[in-house]
Amino acid sequence: MKKIIILFSLILTVIINAQNQRFIYEYKFIIDSTAKDKQENETMFLEITPKGSKFYSKDYFESDSTMRAMIDKQSPSGNLNLSGFKFKGKIRYSIEKMYPDYSVNFFNTLASDEYMVQESRKQEWAILPEKEKIGEFNTQKAVCDFAGRKWTAWFTTDLPIQDGPYKFHGLPGLIVKIEDHTHSHSFELKGSKKLQAGYEWKSTKDKERYNPIITVNDAKYKKAFKDYRDDPMKSHRQMLAQGVIIEMRDNSGRVMDPEKARKDQEAVAKASIKKQNNILELDLLK
Repeated sequence: MKKIIILFSLILTVIINAQNQRFIYEYKFIIDSTAKDKQENETMFLEITPKGSKFYSKDYFESDSTMRAMIDKQSPSGNLNLSGFKFKGKIRYSIEKMYPDYSVNFFNTLASDEYMVQESRKQEWAILPEKEKIGEFNTQKAVCDFAGRKWTAWFTTDLPIQDGPYKFHGLPGLIVKIEDHTHSHSFELKGSKKLQAGYEWKSTKDKERYNPIITVNDAKYKKAFKDYRDDPMKSHRQMLAQGVIIEMRDNSGRVMDPEKARKDQEAVAKASIKKQNNILELDLLK
């Protein structure tokens, strides 16, 4: 009986220590299938708390915090100038999973519209007998089909949390590494750090914003995503039609002609979208 109590205490300690923790992943991705030699990477954070988890880009989070501080500082004057500000980070989305049911919400911005997508797709994992040592962790292999790709994951029961990078979850331990079958998207755990004392979990949906967030299901987001790819300047034109004044400046700080600025921005957006033909969720393009 004493041994059972000690074992239970050890398991409980491991679970508690794994919570209130920031797990650091390296995300490697090839966004353009015609340029497979141009692999990009981004540092991603998976923050795990008793309430749930958040997954987001380190660089984007830091840039967003800096921009908000600039806005707060300039707002009292009525003049807002962000012309010299540049966002870092290529990954602009964030993901939240709520415990204990692991409901998944995906947050992303298309043009000027911010969406919260309530994920409904299930991840049907097949756990395989193969095992592998990855870093300090003993891991086991699992596979599933999700978002138009076949995925191979390696999870560890050393950290008995059914979570992982991106939307992935549902295995009997933290996902240490996961990669798609084309080797163009992969996440690998590189380290961890305890969250600071007093850390308070707040949902992205509850943060202050100028326009209300748009809550949609998978199907409606897919339509909005395709509409944006077909016409990335639609919301820009709608704002102009409503009388919103949008002033853009060139690198020297000079005010640009509105029509020229719009055309230049549209050309840049369409060129960028054309290269984004190998996104993580391939089924969004079908």
